[in-house]
Amino acid sequence: MFDLCIFDCDGVLIDSEIISARMLISELAALGVEINLDYVTRHFLGRSYPTVMNQIRIEFGLDLPQDFEAKYRARLLAAFETDLQVMPGVTDVLDQIKVPWCVATSSSPPRVNRSLEIVGLAQRAAGRIFTASEVAQGKPAPDLFLHAARQMGVDPTRCLVIEDSLTGIRAGLAAGMKVWRFTGASHLKGHPLTRPADAIPTLEFASFADFFHLDGAMRAKL
Repeated sequence: MFDLCIFDCDGVLIDSEIISARMLISELAALGVEINLDYVTRHFLGRSYPTVMNQIRIEFGLDLPQDFEAKYRARLLAAFETDLQVMPGVTDVLDQIKVPWCVATSSSPPRVNRSLEIVGLAQRAAGRIFTASEVAQGKPAPDLFLHAARQMGVDPTRCLVIEDSLTGIRAGLAAGMKVWRFTGASHLKGHPLTRPADAIPTLEFASFADFFHLDGAMRAKL
């Protein structure tokens, strides 16, 4: 039994990573930078926007236009308005989970707030959303997960993290927490699920319909 469940947002609560990846690939291609979904999954998944931009600067020698971020975010949120979906089974899990829960995400506050509004999770998550903007170092550093545990008043060793990215898994493990990897998001389907030695979760699951089968003690009695 855990005392707190910490959910990542993108690729866990919402099926957003595939939309973000395709948008970024398209926007960068217009500037002459050719990357694919596998590259995005390996290098960008679970990381904050500034970290992604720094990676592009280092690897491709490209300083993005000053208005790139604003235009990218605007186009992405516009795509979310029409295409974003809540992850199947997530709503039932959040409504039935017995232990306290929160969200810890690399997304910016405006993006995560609007994303959760679009899929109908904003009210459920109100007051328990923590973003990388609140800590010195984002994932894979443990800062964000430790911050979330501290704000929720729970010992990190009593926390369970639900993540989809290797970056997030590394952050959860570095925080001394148990980590379950969710593998059912669209951006991971059809792609090999690597398990580097420093990012091995406690277990993996592909559907939130199986969530309480993995640990029935976390489900409130109906």
